[in-house]
Amino acid sequence: MDTEKLVQRFLHYVAFDTQSDEDNDQVCPSTPGQKVLAQDIADELKKLGLTEVDLDDNGYLMATLPANGVDEGPTVGFISHLDTSPDAPGGDIHPKVCRFDGKDVVLNDEKGIVFPVNAFPEIKKYEGQDIIFTDGTTLLGADDKAGVAAIISAVEYLLSHPEIPHGKVRIGFTPDEETGRSAAKFDVEKFGADFAYTVDGGELGGLEYENFNADNPVVTIHGIGVHTGDAKGIMKNALSVAAEWQQALPEGEKPECTEGREGFYHVYKMDGDVETCVLHMLIRDHDRDHFERRKAFLDQMAVFFNQKYSEGTVEVAHHDVYFNMLEKIQDGHMNVVELARKGMQAAGVTPVVAPIRGGTDGAQLSFRGLPCPNLFTGGANFHGRFEYLPVDSLHKACETVVEIIKRAYTLKVY
Repeated sequence: MDTEKLVQRFLHYVAFDTQSDEDNDQVCPSTPGQKVLAQDIADELKKLGLTEVDLDDNGYLMATLPANGVDEGPTVGFISHLDTSPDAPGGDIHPKVCRFDGKDVVLNDEKGIVFPVNAFPEIKKYEGQDIIFTDGTTLLGADDKAGVAAIISAVEYLLSHPEIPHGKVRIGFTPDEETGRSAAKFDVEKFGADFAYTVDGGELGGLEYENFNADNPVVTIHGIGVHTGDAKGIMKNALSVAAEWQQALPEGEKPECTEGREGFYHVYKMDGDVETCVLHMLIRDHDRDHFERRKAFLDQMAVFFNQKYSEGTVEVAHHDVYFNMLEKIQDGHMNVVELARKGMQAAGVTPVVAPIRGGTDGAQLSFRGLPCPNLFTGGANFHGRFEYLPVDSLHKACETVVEIIKRAYTLKVY
């Protein structure tokens, strides 16, 4: 595997500004840069010699690595997303490759930005390795352009090594994953894989097939605005009710207080004034029963507030986004997980199985009939200015994809 070429491919992809826009749900992709990158990659795939390269009007790109010396067996798929998170600046990225010596890394001399090792001590395990950082003003985009680079480099490797037999492979790259809308327009039937993997995980060794159930409720609070001089007994300040709502959520069941399989309630955005206030929330839980009880608790809170402040003060609109893929994976598809384990081990990677405190496209796709566990990309600190990507880990992500492809055609039940 040509590591330098792999790194240059990744650096080429992050030069494209592909931040998605969660507020723009009228068009897909939500930002034009995603389609620009998709077209660039489509041209690249054709030059590499892949077949059935198809880029649709919504920015979904699919292609085929034809079978080589194998007549039967399943079609395996690999999926990554083209967009980057809107949670931090994502345009005009200036990546830098540094040999990490275990000490703080100066990211930006001009602005005095330093990567603080004490704040992110987990990076110490990569001492002595080359790591790709940002200049401290933007995110890096390893989520998920590292996955895109790993997949394309893997199929390029197999194309250049025709002595390696393998079955048919489908690859897919999607827009707007960070908005939660990516899988909605993904054509599972056209993709045509029997099972797949999203290459969208974090640090080295990550293998995930269990994720949160997710509801994104919107809580609308209706107040009454009058002149403050005449407000007594009349004004109902929606902002005050919103603050009370936040305080009424169970103490200790918020993201900053939970880990592992512990679920939470989270108010992540509030807009409004005295008359109307809108709270955007997350409800997350790995257990489906607990998840449904959390949703019911919010409804009960609304009943209480409406009794206290008058009917119609609080409205709760639930929006289920995805469910725990474990429900589908454990129902006859654990061999797909075992295939990933063997692929990692063959690449010299120790699998690290843990529940995702989030979701992937694979969660929605698994419920649409495409079993789809998640594989690591090697990156860390996603969605922020201190995101980084160890080069060795990216290389191992690519090798893992190759090793899975080499073994996929032997899978008998899928």
